[in-house]
Amino acid sequence: MEVPIICIANTTAHSHNYTTESIMKNDKSNDVLHVVMFPFFAFGHISPFVQLANKLSSHGVKVSFFTASGNASRVKSMLNSAPTTHIVPLTLPQVEGLPPGAESTAELTPVTAELLKVGLDLMQPQIKTLLSHLKPHFVLFDFAQEWLPKMAVELGIKTVFYSVFVALSTAFLTCPARVPEAKKYPSLEDMKKPPPGFPHTSVTSVRTFEARDFLYIFKSFHGGPTVYDRVLSGLKGCSAILAKTCSQMEGPYIEYVKAQFNKPVFLVGPVVPDPPSGKLEERWSSWLNKFEAGTVIYCSFGSETFLKDEQIKELALGLEQTGLPFFLVLNFPANVDFSAELNRALPKGFMERVKEKGIIHSGWVQQQHILAHTSVGCYVCHAGFSSVIEALVNDCQVVMLPQKGDQFLNAKLVSGDMKAGVEVNRRDEDGYFGKEDIKEAVEMVMVEIDKQPGKLIRENQKKWKEFLLNKDIQCKFIEDLLHEMMAMAKVSST
Repeated sequence: MEVPIICIANTTAHSHNYTTESIMKNDKSNDVLHVVMFPFFAFGHISPFVQLANKLSSHGVKVSFFTASGNASRVKSMLNSAPTTHIVPLTLPQVEGLPPGAESTAELTPVTAELLKVGLDLMQPQIKTLLSHLKPHFVLFDFAQEWLPKMAVELGIKTVFYSVFVALSTAFLTCPARVPEAKKYPSLEDMKKPPPGFPHTSVTSVRTFEARDFLYIFKSFHGGPTVYDRVLSGLKGCSAILAKTCSQMEGPYIEYVKAQFNKPVFLVGPVVPDPPSGKLEERWSSWLNKFEAGTVIYCSFGSETFLKDEQIKELALGLEQTGLPFFLVLNFPANVDFSAELNRALPKGFMERVKEKGIIHSGWVQQQHILAHTSVGCYVCHAGFSSVIEALVNDCQVVMLPQKGDQFLNAKLVSGDMKAGVEVNRRDEDGYFGKEDIKEAVEMVMVEIDKQPGKLIRENQKKWKEFLLNKDIQCKFIEDLLHEMMAMAKVSST
C-alpha cells in the first residue's frame, strides 16, 4: 500500500537523554518506524548522522541516537527537538593509552584516535544489551562497527551501513574489486588506478601523494582489523547500504557499488543542512559589511585539520596576492599558542599589510552564517562534502585544497564530474602547493569569470544550488528512503 509521507516542521518538545534503566522498560511499537543511529565517535561522522536523524524525526520516525556519554551534550545541541528522538549515552570502556574522558577524535591525535576503535570493539556486550531491549527496526551504523550486522541478525534487527562518504569514495577505495580474492593488499602504484570494472568518468587516476594517503586503509592498528576490512565486512554483512548522495551527482558510482555488493543501495540525497538560526556575531558582520557583494574569500579547513607552517605561509600569501578581502580560519592542536604559531609561519610584516582587508582567526566561527553573508563569494576548503554542499547552497564558488582520505575524491567529483568547483594545483609526489597555485585557483572563479573554465564552473554552481535548494526534490529523497525502509521492515502505516 502506498504510504503517505508529509514534510512537517520541527516540533518544539525537548529531545531526551535515556538512561539504561529507562531503556529496559521500552518496547517495540510496530506502527512507528524506529531506528538506532550509531556513528563512529568523530564529529565528521556524527554530524551527517545527526542531519539524517533530524530529517527522519521530522517525518515522525522514532530515533535512538547512540554516542559516547562525553559527546552527548554536543549531540543534543545539534539534534532538533522532537519527542520521538532520544540520545542513548554509551560507556566507553577503559583502553590503555586512551586518555580518560577523551571520547571523540576531536580530543585526540590521529595515533591515539585509533584506540577509539579498540574501545568500540569492547562495547559489543553493552550494545547487544541495549539493542535487545530497544528492539528497533533498523540500526544505521558506521564503518568501524563491522561486528554489528551479525549481532543484529541474532536479535532479529535489520542493519543499514550508512556511508557518510560519497559513492565515488566507496567505489574507488572500499569495494571488493580493490582487493581481489587471494591477493594481498594493493601497492602504491595499484592505488593510483581505479579498481577493475570502474566506470568511465573523469576519475581515471589519482596522484602519488593521494595514493600514498589511501594506503592508510590497509594498515592495522593495535592488532585490530584494517579500515578496509572493517568497511568490507560492514558492507557485505548489512541488510542494505545507505549513501549520502544521489544519482544526479553520482549515478555511475552508485551503479558500480550496487553491482559490487549485490544488495539494496538506498539514497538519502546530499542531506542539505537547515538554514542557520540566529544572527552572525556583530564583529564579523560589521567587518564583512565593508565589502562589496560576492568579493570576500572565506577559508577554513575544519576543526581537526592542522596545516603545516609552509602550507600556512603559501596559503596566506596566495590569498593576499588575489587582491580580494579574505577571512582565514586556522586551527592548531590543543595547548598551542595561536599567536606564536602565526608569527613563526607568516612572513614578517604580513599582518600589517593585510590588516585592512584580511582576518586570520583561530577557533569556532558561525560558518553557515558567514557563507550566507552577501559579501562572501568564495569558499576555500578541504573538500569535506558537507562543506562543499554548504558552499553550493550559498552564492559561493568552491576552491578545494583537500588534505586527506575521501577529501581527495570529493574534490575530483566536484571539479571533474560536476564541474562546480576548482581544485588547487599540487605537486604529484608530495602534494606541495605554492602561493601562485592558490592565487590561480581563486582567480579562475572570482576574477576570470568571462573565461573558461571559470565561466562554466560559475554556471554549474548556480544549477547545483537550484537543485539542492529545491525542497520538493530534497524531501522526496527522504520520502523514498522511508518507503524503502518501511517495506523492508514491513512496518504498518495508517
